[in-house]
Amino acid sequence: MHIRDARLADLPQILAIYNDVIATSTAVYCDLPSTLEERQAWFEGRRVQGYPVLVAEYGEEVVGFASFGDFRAFPGFRYTVEHSVHIHRDHRGRGIGEHLLLALFPRALALGKHVMVGAVDAVNAGSIRFHERLGFTQVGHMTQVGYKFGHWLDLVLLQRYLDAPDSPRD
Repeated sequence: MHIRDARLADLPQILAIYNDVIATSTAVYCDLPSTLEERQAWFEGRRVQGYPVLVAEYGEEVVGFASFGDFRAFPGFRYTVEHSVHIHRDHRGRGIGEHLLLALFPRALALGKHVMVGAVDAVNAGSIRFHERLGFTQVGHMTQVGYKFGHWLDLVLLQRYLDAPDSPRD
């Protein structure tokens, strides 16, 4: 497995992974599949902001991707980012997500970020444990904030410091 920066040519494989996640899980609170144009706009948005999109590949196959973006679009949140990591269904449980997320930490730190946030569907105990193993702490549980597959969804918020807590800024 190799972790690298994503290229425009990777978007069809990224889209296939993302749409499978949408169709089969509550990891993404969307009901409709994304289009290639939407993924291209997302990719370009990340590039313009200087945020990475990373892929994990085996040979020529993209088996997972990860990125981060602004947590909230207000100046006071400029040191906080929210990440996403998605793995192809046939490659889950092999440590790929861990490698991708660990590769995001130095990228965020190099951009001066202080905290990384993860938002995980509350029933996804495996993802919550995954984040906790990588140093994330649960900081919130929001009840019935999402709706998918005919029922309400709870969201767990987790955070990890990328540098020392209370480190000075500006």
